Amino acid sequence: MVRSIFFFSFSFLFFFFFSLFFFHCPFLTPLTITIIFLKGDNLGVLLRGVKREDIRRGQVLCAPGTTSTYKKFDAETYILTAEEGGRSKPFHTGYRPQFFLRTANVTGSITLPDGVPACMPGDKASMTVELMADTVMNEGMRFSMREGGITVGAGVVTKVYE
Repeated sequence: MVRSIFFFSFSFLFFFFFSLFFFHCPFLTPLTITIIFLKGDNLGVLLRGVKREDIRRGQVLCAPGTTSTYKKFDAETYILTAEEGGRSKPFHTGYRPQFFLRTANVTGSITLPDGVPACMPGDKASMTVELMADTVMNEGMRFSMREGGITVGAGVVTKVYE
């Protein structure tokens, strides 16, 4: 039996206006999309009028009005133990790890609920996070917390604040 292998190459050309969000400076740009499916999911995007220097890690490309940026959110998190590769010491309100949301890397300040003096490694904790820069996010989005090259926790956004 001879098997046929087909490589599907789709090339679609769309011309729409899209918003490019990055830390609270959205701008509108015409967009030409060329989609090619060979190995993996790759997307080639031509953004007219946008310089290479204007593109940064963590930017989100979306249709205008479909999403917005936020700085503050509530989260349910799990803090890794030292055996799992996380911290060995507890942290308190004011702790400032790096938050990885999609591909964005933003520093944020943690506020623990009243009556919770510290968060120990291995704890599941609710917390409020205030990021240093606006970032595109939504409820239910997963993130990780890192400090000095070590993943210290992971969580889910439960509520975003305007």
